[in-house]
Amino acid sequence: MPDQRYKRLSGSTYIHMTKSLNVLFAGTPDFSVPCLSAMHNWCQSNGHRLAGVWTQPDRPAGRGRALRQSSVKEYAITHDLRVFQPKSMKNDEALNELRALKPDLLVVVAYGLLLPQSVLNLPTFGCINVHASLLPRWRGAAPVQRAVAAGDSHSGVAIMQMDIGLDTGAVWKEARVELAANETGGSLHDKLSSLGAETLIAALPDILERRTTPAEQPEEGVTYAHKLTKAEALIDWSLEVCDIERQVRAFNPWPVSHTTLGGKSVRIFAAHSCATKSPGEALPGTVVSVADGLFVATGSGVLHITELQPAGKRAMSATDFMHAHALLNERFD
Repeated sequence: MPDQRYKRLSGSTYIHMTKSLNVLFAGTPDFSVPCLSAMHNWCQSNGHRLAGVWTQPDRPAGRGRALRQSSVKEYAITHDLRVFQPKSMKNDEALNELRALKPDLLVVVAYGLLLPQSVLNLPTFGCINVHASLLPRWRGAAPVQRAVAAGDSHSGVAIMQMDIGLDTGAVWKEARVELAANETGGSLHDKLSSLGAETLIAALPDILERRTTPAEQPEEGVTYAHKLTKAEALIDWSLEVCDIERQVRAFNPWPVSHTTLGGKSVRIFAAHSCATKSPGEALPGTVVSVADGLFVATGSGVLHITELQPAGKRAMSATDFMHAHALLNERFD
C-alpha cells in the first residue's frame, strides 16, 4: 500500500499531497463541460475542493433574446458549485474574489476572457489551459474548425501552462487524433472535448509533483485560428471543390456555409467533392446535374450537396429539396 500522504489518481498512479488543494475552474461553452466534470470528480476522489467556477455572463440568445446560461454554469448549478460571472478579469473585484479562495490551481478551458498577469500569478501551481490543437499550430479562438477547413490530417489537445501570450505557454502533455475523411467541426469538437478531459487528468501528476518541466513551444509552425464569422461562411463557388467541401464540413454546425438561390438564402450542411469536371462552360455555382442528387459546378470540380436548409424551412435532404424545385441549370450566387 502507498503511504497515506499519497492520493490515488488512476490505475497505479499516485501523487504526493501534503494538503487538500483549492481548485478553481474557468470555462464557458459545451467544450468545457467534460473537463469541468473530470475535475469535479477528481477533486471528490482525491480529497480536494473545487472551490469556484468562473464562466462568462449570461447572454441574450434566440429570437426572443432571452438571457441564456452557459453550459458550464448549468453544470455548476446542477452540482451545487459556486459560480462567478465577472464581465472582465482585469479589475480589482474579480482579482479579490479569486484571492479570497486561496487557489492552488486554476484550470481554464475555452473561458473566453483574457487573464491578466495578476491572475496568472495567483494560484500556487499557476493556470493550466486545455487547448484544442497541437501547439503551436492553431493558436487562438477557433482551432477545431480551422483544422478541418485547412485539410489537416490530424489534430489533438495540448495541456499548457498559461502565460500572458495568446496560447504561447509551455506544454505539459499532448494527445493526438486523426481526422476522418468526413470530419466536421462538430464531430472533431466532440472528440477533442472528451480527449481534453482525459489528457488533463493524465497530466495532473506531472503538474502537481513537478516531476518534469513543460516543453516550450517551437518557434516554427505557428498558425492562428482566428474567430469564426458568419460572413466568411458565404460560399465562393469559384474556389476548388475540395476547398468548398472542407469549408462546409468545418462550419457545421456553426456558422454553417451558405449561399443564395433566386435571392433567397440556402444553408449547406453536408456535401462532398466529385472528381468530375464541370461539363461544358458551366459557370461556378451552376446546378449541372440532378440525376442522382444535387451537383453544382465549382471553380474546379463538382460539389455533391446532400443536406441543406432553405430560408424559413427545416434542414432537409437535397433530394427532398429537389422535389419542390426545378434546379437543373439554375445557379447559386
